[in-house]
Amino acid sequence: MKRIFLTGLFASLIAVACFAQKPYKVVFYNFENLFDTIHDPGVLDEEFTPEGPKKWNSAKYTRKIGNLERVLFDIAAEDKDYPVVIGVSEIENRSVMEDVIAQPKLAPGNYRIVHYDSPDARGVDVAFYYRPDVFKLEGSAAIPFKMPELPNFRTRDFVTMWGTIDSEPFFFVSHWPSRLGGKEASAPKRLAAAKQVKHIVDSVTAANPATKVVVMGDLNDDATDDSIVEGLRAKGKIKEVGKGDMFNPFIGLLKAGYGTLAYRDEWNLFDNIIVSENLATGSTGSLKIQPAGNSKFYGGIFRRPYMIQKEGQYKGYPLRTFVGNDFQGGFSDHFPVYIYIAK
Repeated sequence: MKRIFLTGLFASLIAVACFAQKPYKVVFYNFENLFDTIHDPGVLDEEFTPEGPKKWNSAKYTRKIGNLERVLFDIAAEDKDYPVVIGVSEIENRSVMEDVIAQPKLAPGNYRIVHYDSPDARGVDVAFYYRPDVFKLEGSAAIPFKMPELPNFRTRDFVTMWGTIDSEPFFFVSHWPSRLGGKEASAPKRLAAAKQVKHIVDSVTAANPATKVVVMGDLNDDATDDSIVEGLRAKGKIKEVGKGDMFNPFIGLLKAGYGTLAYRDEWNLFDNIIVSENLATGSTGSLKIQPAGNSKFYGGIFRRPYMIQKEGQYKGYPLRTFVGNDFQGGFSDHFPVYIYIAK
């Protein structure tokens, strides 16, 4: 009982500290197939039901929710401050998002949700959590992915939200199409997505040059791939960022050998948080991106020993929920990423 009380007290102290503490942390985390246990007609989610091949049931779901709570709380505890914005992917619906932030260690963060059901065939969505005491939401929208060559292609929308942090205008956008069909075959979709997102970014900053834009997500491409470098005009060094460019701190991390997911014994860095020129250079307003803790990098990858597979074929990989249909009881096949912003 005493341990439970102390845990709750620590969470409450973090919540109190949040109101004035800086720098602010912005996080993205791929939740890896966070489905409920109920089949939705018209959605290809049978795999994640009690009758499906994964035998997805309430006990496994509850463990998954607890695992996500542990990671997100440890991300908060690192700074004694809940992140201001958390972008998430691979979630089935708003209900599963609510279950995560209702957990005892996360509830004091008082998070709100921006979520839209997407046209994705499996029913997986991207969405945001945000702290209303810091990020003052003014609006949100789901913008459909469009590619004239593939008018019937179904994928997740670009989820956007906008508002202010410390009275400075911010605009957030998340999502990229998957590598279904292979990297090369699917690359045109991600390049098209990048160009559409860049058009959104340019439109927002043309309307108000002071708006600071954050693009985040499991982009299904490495930080140095064409969709990010060419499509978004993302640079890896702040000194190289000019008007109309963006800054991707994860380019430097990838080149230094870091990754967020592993495949065939190679690390990839698909999880990115990319910022507009003014957030990188501080050319407008006071808030700008900051080095991640004591690191020389401006982005960070959150990983702890308990999040890593300890043995077997996938030793050293992120400890995932399933390998095939075998339940591993893990967290995600991706590590979360983050940036800091401050004056």
